Amino acid sequence: MNLKSLAKDTAIYGLSSIVGRFLNYLLVPLYTTFIDASTGGYGIVNNLYGYTALLLALLTFGMETTLFRFSNKDGEDPRLVYGSILRMVGGVALGFLAVVLVFLQPISSAMGYAAHPEYIACMAAIVAMDAFQAIMFSRLRQQNRPLKFMTLKFCFIIPNVLLNLVAFWILPKYFGTHPALAEFYARFDGGVGLIFFINLFCTAMVNFGFANEIKGLGYGFDGKLAKRLLSYSWPLLILSLVGVFNQVASQILYPIVKPGEEGMIELGIYGACAKIAMIMALLTQAFRYAYEPIVFNGSRDRNSPETLSDGMKYFVIFTLLAFLAVIIYMPILQHFIGASYRVGLKVVPIVMLAEIFMGIYFNLSFWYKLSDRTLWGAVMSATGAAVMVLVIVLGIPRWGYMACAWGGFAGYGSAMVFSYFVGQKKYPIRYDMRSMGVFAALTGVIWLAYDALGRTGLGPWPLMGLGTLMLLAYCAFTWKAVVRR
Repeated sequence: MNLKSLAKDTAIYGLSSIVGRFLNYLLVPLYTTFIDASTGGYGIVNNLYGYTALLLALLTFGMETTLFRFSNKDGEDPRLVYGSILRMVGGVALGFLAVVLVFLQPISSAMGYAAHPEYIACMAAIVAMDAFQAIMFSRLRQQNRPLKFMTLKFCFIIPNVLLNLVAFWILPKYFGTHPALAEFYARFDGGVGLIFFINLFCTAMVNFGFANEIKGLGYGFDGKLAKRLLSYSWPLLILSLVGVFNQVASQILYPIVKPGEEGMIELGIYGACAKIAMIMALLTQAFRYAYEPIVFNGSRDRNSPETLSDGMKYFVIFTLLAFLAVIIYMPILQHFIGASYRVGLKVVPIVMLAEIFMGIYFNLSFWYKLSDRTLWGAVMSATGAAVMVLVIVLGIPRWGYMACAWGGFAGYGSAMVFSYFVGQKKYPIRYDMRSMGVFAALTGVIWLAYDALGRTGLGPWPLMGLGTLMLLAYCAFTWKAVVRR
């Protein structure tokens, strides 16, 4: 495995993913400062973006991974593969948008937004464009063009952040002198609706950066190829739907299990605190963007199992480091969200562990993708989703939003274990379980020691100082055990 190449691409993709999302996450303190938890407004944001993520998985129907797989298959024309996929996804996205606009009022009412059908129309247009753009972003990754990938990501992120700053920080200062402006904000739930309109505008602007990639529509369409693509991708569709549902289940289910204003308030608190734990999702995504093309481009290499084993080890080691960093510096990171939301900070460690399980599951998933046994992925993800839904639905009435955190932990954990044991039978890979176990144990010891120190009444700054020493010890052990060797 070319570790230098992986590190280089991860750094570039990470700049667009981690730094870019960090800029986007600056909106969280903005929202949670100007949208009080008691209004439930941030719950609306979480609920609708949960539906958006699920619909995006539906509209791309596994074609991102399919593009990688078929572009590197013998006998396949990469241009024709790309053109066929782009036409298929674009056609489905356009049809979806048309259906939503025709049946807008009944759909809005069924979702609980009868008073704001414009929210639903806006989100439908966003998800349709996002699906089309997802294939073009995958094309850039498949062609190893991370710089353009990063540039176009920032073309959405930076205007989105700036416009939200104007909407929530600058314009409200003029409410006193411009009552009509205050009434306009009130019409859209205290400005919550503006979040969706700004997103729509910025997403539309990114389309202009894909001038060359859109030309792929002219590469042609092959019906027989389309059948092969769909045969490979339909299990991935189920896999993707279930996987995304695992991530947004709480956002969708919470208002259903606990309807009304109280449910939206609790969902907003959970959603805000879970954002602190999303460092794991950022690391996993950056790693995936760099790692997936390497694996598929080298799938004919007999040393591919070694590549998968090394990738898993590096992923576990560095995500555990991130886990410890978030735990240790929580006294600082808690200020990332508004004070009215911090009552839910206890969910953060559990959500982070769930994200690590999800990342491990993603790394384990290559065995069935490379062996074209994608149906197994659908079965395993469905099993994890069933466990998650069970915990969430049964747990919310008793434990509130803590059930969402434990639901993710149980769901991702069960899918991870299932994938490992089935994979060892179908596509054996010798993972370095000993090294990963040592680092997991070391992480557990540091976490317990830090928690014990916190219970002594030590102030936050001395506590973080001692935690920093523990973190440096972890880094020194990593250097000696992995990097230096």
